[in-house]
Amino acid sequence: MSYLHASLLRKRTMLIVRSFTILLLSCIAFKLACCFSSSISSLKALPLVGHLEFEHVHHASKDFGNRYQLIPLAVLHPKSVSDIASTIRHIWMMGTHSQLTVAARGRGHSLQGQAQTRHGIVIHMESLHPQKLQVYSVDSPAPYVDVSGGELWINILHETLKYGLAPKSWTDYLHLTVGGTLSNAGISGQAFRHGPQISNVHQLEIVTGKGEILNCTKRQNSDLFNGVLGGLGQFGIITRARIALEPAPTMVKWIRVLYLDFAAFAKDQEQLISAQGHKFDYIEGFVIINRTGLLNSWRLSFTAEEPLEASQFKFDGRTLYCLELAKYLKQDNKDVINQEVKETLSELSYVTSTLFTTEVAYEAFLDRVHVSEVKLRSKGQWEVPHPWLNLLVPRSKINEFARGVFGNILTDTSNGPVIVYPVNKSKWDNQTSAVTPEEEVFYLVAILTSASPGSAGKDGVEEILRRNRRILEFSEEAGIGLKQYLPHYTTREEWRSHFGDKWGEFVRRKSRYDPLAILAPGHRIFQKAVSYS
Repeated sequence: MSYLHASLLRKRTMLIVRSFTILLLSCIAFKLACCFSSSISSLKALPLVGHLEFEHVHHASKDFGNRYQLIPLAVLHPKSVSDIASTIRHIWMMGTHSQLTVAARGRGHSLQGQAQTRHGIVIHMESLHPQKLQVYSVDSPAPYVDVSGGELWINILHETLKYGLAPKSWTDYLHLTVGGTLSNAGISGQAFRHGPQISNVHQLEIVTGKGEILNCTKRQNSDLFNGVLGGLGQFGIITRARIALEPAPTMVKWIRVLYLDFAAFAKDQEQLISAQGHKFDYIEGFVIINRTGLLNSWRLSFTAEEPLEASQFKFDGRTLYCLELAKYLKQDNKDVINQEVKETLSELSYVTSTLFTTEVAYEAFLDRVHVSEVKLRSKGQWEVPHPWLNLLVPRSKINEFARGVFGNILTDTSNGPVIVYPVNKSKWDNQTSAVTPEEEVFYLVAILTSASPGSAGKDGVEEILRRNRRILEFSEEAGIGLKQYLPHYTTREEWRSHFGDKWGEFVRRKSRYDPLAILAPGHRIFQKAVSYS
């Protein structure tokens, strides 16, 4: 009888616990429903120049990575900076009784849902466009342009070229917003000379996580200025930026050469970025694995220096390394530049029969990736998953990394480029939030693979992610000491390790400028504390 009594007691206890759990969850769900209803009502009452959209919000739940989908409560279409500040200030004043968070979204080119927020507010930054970009000090030694944080770099290029000027530093793809690239770093083949885009900013207007609007420079509100640059959107939203300009060329001499040996390829790249006077204006490179018909495809736009020798070049499926160079031209110095380029190339160790050159307009060169985008969109191959992996690898370990990754892990790169090129750390400001390896020279390695939707093979998302993990595990075991660019981690310890010595400063800035962790929840660095009482 005692056994039966104990069994009935256990069942009764389990029933009570289960009932209590259901009741508790129901209360929380009811509380959340009430909170959402209350949040929507209070948000609708905000006096805005723009407007909040509560129904058609699914477009803000996707990004270029095409792997995460977090549906927001609303999308803010701001027409003024005060719209952004008022919305954030309102959420700030709601305190921990609201679970609302805010994500700034440009063109949605994030890879891991960084510009998304579940049940929060997504700010459509392109709505903030001013009527006209303002270019200043055109004839001075230090011209600049004032732009909205939601402005596209391609539009800045179009406007500044009217004055014979252009920004100094770029990304390879120009259809991105200013606020988006400055929140990361903004790197391209000009970074070895001018540093990333965050090294070429004079002033920022920022809305903090408290809804404050602050103008920031190296001297005014410098802590926030430095923190926001490369700060992954954690401390404030960039609503305006002052970008340094330089005289723009008219044409670009564009060169590609091939190497059979990675060490020789890397040595020449490092020689070029350290050259006195910098003989080239743009230096990048990429890895070619298991690609056939490569030189034939280049002939559509490039001319071989030695056509007969180029046609006889065979690489039999070997991994190749392409050095890509550009020299800016103006009509009055074209002959001198061509001679200088010829002399510099003679000092390099590439396969001589693989020298291909062309000349294109400056704008066409900078916007070259957009041509590929148009082609991929026409084939339905643009809006596919992009499980990209972007790494910063110290110079002392790049050859070991290449042997382990390009030699053993990456065996097929047909679904996207693998970009490799060095930059000079001296061109980066260590006071910003951007994280780089400690060495004076480090390499960007961007493995930009596109996945085939529904594929379970080597081109499928899971297989590419597995390969990415193998690369990171190999690098950890080999002590490569790399840092992720456009980083993505899932735990606080991983973020702490990523930021290293900068972690304490990062946490301090978060506490000061966004103490409720309202901003940029998609990075999953900080969790907003919510009170259900």
